[in-house]
Amino acid sequence: MSNLFNPDPGATTMLVLASASPRRREILGRFIKEFQVIPSEADERCSLSDPGEYAVELARRKARDVYGRVGGTVIGADTVVSINGHILGKPKNGEHAFRMLKLLSGRIHRVTTGYCIIHEGKEHCGKVVTEVKFRELDDDIIREYVKTGEPMDKAGAYGIQGKAGLFVEWIRGDYYNVVGFPLEIVWKLREFGFRVL
Repeated sequence: MSNLFNPDPGATTMLVLASASPRRREILGRFIKEFQVIPSEADERCSLSDPGEYAVELARRKARDVYGRVGGTVIGADTVVSINGHILGKPKNGEHAFRMLKLLSGRIHRVTTGYCIIHEGKEHCGKVVTEVKFRELDDDIIREYVKTGEPMDKAGAYGIQGKAGLFVEWIRGDYYNVVGFPLEIVWKLREFGFRVL
């Protein structure tokens, strides 16, 4: 970590997304055409229980890991789903996904994305929270959804941009945050001289 704020002088000055998520790449690409994708190799095990602190900590780790390797301006992000303060990660298997969706059925939950942008050696971190209300889901439709495989790589076992959009009664806040990349991040990049749109 010693080179965190002293990257290689020959390193790139490009914008770097420290994520392998195709959804984050696609959203950022709508607004900024030139950036690199370098997935983080940071340890994502975290004992923090507060959803906001948890998401920001992981975003910071991701950004620091990639910044320490390549420099530039680096974006790290991490999205968590929580209900009554309890964090729901990615499902381990189909039955786990079923239980998560059953828990969300008919209830309001929160989607929190923590972010960390490292620009010119300084960390700019924050979080965005969106509330989501699910319709009442019967067991049959949950099982049919789980069979699609869509829940398996997603926090909270659903993707609002996919078939699970049908489950959403309403959202309060940034839709893109629920997908995994809030537009607050794009807006903040303007402060650092990046052209958007």
